Amino acid sequence: MHLRDIFTQYPTTFSFEFFPPKSPDAAQALFSNIAELQRLKPTFVSVTYGAGGSTRQITTDLVLRLRKETSLDAVPHLTTVCHTEQDIHEILTRYAQAGISNIMALRGDTPRDFAGGDPHKSFKHAADLVRFIQKFNRSGVHPDKRGFGISVAGFPEGHPDTPNRLLEIERLKAKVDEGADAIVTQLFFDNDDFYDFRDRCGLAGIKVPIIAGIMPITSIAGMKRMAELALGARFPAPLIRAINRTNGNEEAVKRVGVHWATEQCRDLLDHRVAGIHFYTLNRSTATREIYATLGVEDSAGLMPAKKNQ
Repeated sequence: MHLRDIFTQYPTTFSFEFFPPKSPDAAQALFSNIAELQRLKPTFVSVTYGAGGSTRQITTDLVLRLRKETSLDAVPHLTTVCHTEQDIHEILTRYAQAGISNIMALRGDTPRDFAGGDPHKSFKHAADLVRFIQKFNRSGVHPDKRGFGISVAGFPEGHPDTPNRLLEIERLKAKVDEGADAIVTQLFFDNDDFYDFRDRCGLAGIKVPIIAGIMPITSIAGMKRMAELALGARFPAPLIRAINRTNGNEEAVKRVGVHWATEQCRDLLDHRVAGIHFYTLNRSTATREIYATLGVEDSAGLMPAKKNQ
């Protein structure tokens, strides 16, 4: 379903993110977890794309397998680093022919072992990719005459490569002006950071839906990994105090992390968030526990009541 139709049909969206498995055993484990998460009836799921296109084939394979074997609406990530316009055109063509409705357009990270040349030669910014996708949309290759729906990334705590917060919002506005239909944010742990970001977007004239990114902490090692993957991520003092009180007990750390994320979700829903995007790390337990603690069986139970009810 095209993103515009999704936001017309659903007052709030609930989505999950997966990354492509790197082995047959990992693939089997992922699809076992997907079977569990599918029961939560997400609005859509997204599939990540490795630095410099390192997972190009397995990302595509996972997206197409999800479309074929599940009822999930899969949204592939697409990054521009180390890609030419021809590369991007070929990927878009394959997805269009497979009936994929939406793309998450990102600039992406440069591979650590990259040596030589300009990795951003064809696309300097994510806005350039959005512009290129819209050009592709006008070509008529996609079976939907509107082409792909496009989501882009937002950073409530600031983009690690753009410490100038005014410039950061200008670049986000450029992505929207080029045709992005929605914004999905990086993870955050203090909802006030999200609300401030949402307000600043509104002041800049950004009117597309903004989906909040949530990643529950399930281990101390995972927390450290989050700090590496999401550079600039801020861990509020009350959260750190709660983690410290566990004295390293991993089960207790998980309970703290799931509780914190659950309360984030509860508060976001009370503040009429457009959507919540769960970074699952290919696991199902924490997300399922959040739903259970919120008192619902699936995403439909989290939707705001209709006015006539």
